[in-house]
Amino acid sequence: MLRPVLFFVLLCTSAHAAAIQRIWLTFQREKPTHITVNWETERPSKSTIAFGTSPRFKTSIDEDEAVTLHHMEIPLPQSEDLFLYYQVGSGTETSEVHHLKAMPTKELRVAVVGDWGFAQPDLSALIKDDPHVLMTAGDNVASLHQQGREGTKAFSALIDSQPELFSSTPFMPVLGNHDREIRSRGPKPPPEAVYDVDATAYREFFALPGTEWNWALSFPDFNARFIALDLEHIQDMGTTWQTGHPFDAASAQLAWYRQQMEAPYSGHTITIQNERNATMRSQLKGEWGRLFQQGSAVITGFGYFAERAMVDGFPYYNTALKGNGDKYPDPNSSFFASEHSYILLTFKPKSPMKIEIKSLAGQVLDTQNVQYSSRSAR
Repeated sequence: MLRPVLFFVLLCTSAHAAAIQRIWLTFQREKPTHITVNWETERPSKSTIAFGTSPRFKTSIDEDEAVTLHHMEIPLPQSEDLFLYYQVGSGTETSEVHHLKAMPTKELRVAVVGDWGFAQPDLSALIKDDPHVLMTAGDNVASLHQQGREGTKAFSALIDSQPELFSSTPFMPVLGNHDREIRSRGPKPPPEAVYDVDATAYREFFALPGTEWNWALSFPDFNARFIALDLEHIQDMGTTWQTGHPFDAASAQLAWYRQQMEAPYSGHTITIQNERNATMRSQLKGEWGRLFQQGSAVITGFGYFAERAMVDGFPYYNTALKGNGDKYPDPNSSFFASEHSYILLTFKPKSPMKIEIKSLAGQVLDTQNVQYSSRSAR
């Protein structure tokens, strides 16, 4: 229900002002015309969100269904200078007033991180880069069976680790195997499934486009789009260690990706997944690699290191917030570092895409400027 209303900032000083604290933002559509505000409550309750381009809100939306995981979508303005202010409520509880940047028109910055589930990162440098969107390359949590962090509680703990970041920056996660690990893996495949292939908890917690286990998000003003795939531990397909959806020649995932990559598109396409790039691009006699290279870059969170590999002039990246693990360099590796890292992509209209690998200390480790090409402008 949409209605005009005026909420004063004094509401934030009420006894219930800080009762709702676990809030995160996602995009649920394939274009960023709207933002989805998500929050969690201990008891099932109705949902309310008040919002506007100033702290004195002009609009409020209600939903009557009593839930503990709340997902409400509101319009997101486009402007270099505007902020969208919002405050959520459930029953007698409210949150503080939060705000996020409107979608830009001159420069878009997207940060991509990997392997958050195994790191306790200092994100000061990333936050200083002021990204408009934060994405991941899988393994957002360590598992879904740790005591006290079962199921969606694992993702709740992730949000609690950076409350200000998640309440102010849209978050678009990509699946890894650990994001659906419902029991310990063990030394050999057990009788029962170790992973929830359907990623039930992940899809319940995050409101994402499409099937949610894969998704596409485009930014038309910057001729840029991101495609998330469900690829990890592909050698375990068909066993009780199977983690994700099929990727074979007859699979729905391949058909969907082929449709995305072969349809006419003028701009940059960045594919994000969680399998080793060198392994994945050779699958189906190189068909996956052929489709990858119809875009502009591929990013994975497979290994605990920072890397850029080049294949026929096409860049494949690996990034991890925990960058001091075992080394599995790509046969075509051009840059490799055992560094805690993230990737920052910068877009300007009708301009090359800038891709930087950055350390968590803020140092630029590697930079590439990617022009439009016959691969990305079909």
